[in-house]
Amino acid sequence: MSRRVALLAALVVTMVAVVVGWQVTDDPGVAPEPPRPSASPTGEPSSSPTPVRATPPPGPDGGACYRLTYGEAVAPTSTRSPVACDREHTSATYLVGELDTVVDGHLVAVDSEEVRGQVSSACPDRFAEHVGGTEEQRRLSVLRPVWFTPTLEESDAGATWFRCDVIAVARDRQLAPLDGRAAGALGTPAGQARYGLCGTAEPGTAGFSRVICAEEHSWRAIRTVTLAGPDYPGEAAVRTAGEAPCRAAGRAASADQLDFRWGYEWPTARQWSDGQTYGLCWVPDPA
Repeated sequence: MSRRVALLAALVVTMVAVVVGWQVTDDPGVAPEPPRPSASPTGEPSSSPTPVRATPPPGPDGGACYRLTYGEAVAPTSTRSPVACDREHTSATYLVGELDTVVDGHLVAVDSEEVRGQVSSACPDRFAEHVGGTEEQRRLSVLRPVWFTPTLEESDAGATWFRCDVIAVARDRQLAPLDGRAAGALGTPAGQARYGLCGTAEPGTAGFSRVICAEEHSWRAIRTVTLAGPDYPGEAAVRTAGEAPCRAAGRAASADQLDFRWGYEWPTARQWSDGQTYGLCWVPDPA
């Protein structure tokens, strides 16, 4: 092996980070010469270019509508393009806000617990204002808030927005088309009827599943039973708590005060952890 080749091999092994910018001579006794600064046309050394920060990508439109699947609606990010709100769509944006990604003086990731907490608070708070109605009417509907943050790539490019959408759950893992942007929908009898929570059979029977009242159904949820305590009280306690109020709701909804039917659906431990800390009273409602 020649002396020049041997020297290059040693440099590759021990000085990988600097080989590219250094000249290697045939004489191993001559020290490599560091690179000289490039010269401008005037003969003066040129300075390094000032780095330019990329412009953050634009955020979503605060009044946009989208045609999302159920899986896309419950994902943390969305890359779907909006559609016209007068065309069929399954989600509508009611709030676009700015994330605070600096916590206690430190920059945190867009998918961090601190940032997710900001969005999971802001979107439900504004949801009530957007769809209208009382808390009871919102609980008795299939309208739900969902939210999105930038992808990691968008966040790395400087995006700091968050987006809140309203959706209507038609049935298990399926969305229903929205009427416009659903603004104020639960503040009107027509909106309450369209987006109400109904069932395909008597609660507790084999054929029962929750559906939007705009679809074919035979039972309707008409009242909620608020359950006390931050922790799940246990199945026996939540089952007993709803019997009297749901019986009264069934009697009030029936033309025959002596012969009427009613049902009660209490939350499971998992539903409780997901935020449903109330039971539902049901009555027959032939469509």
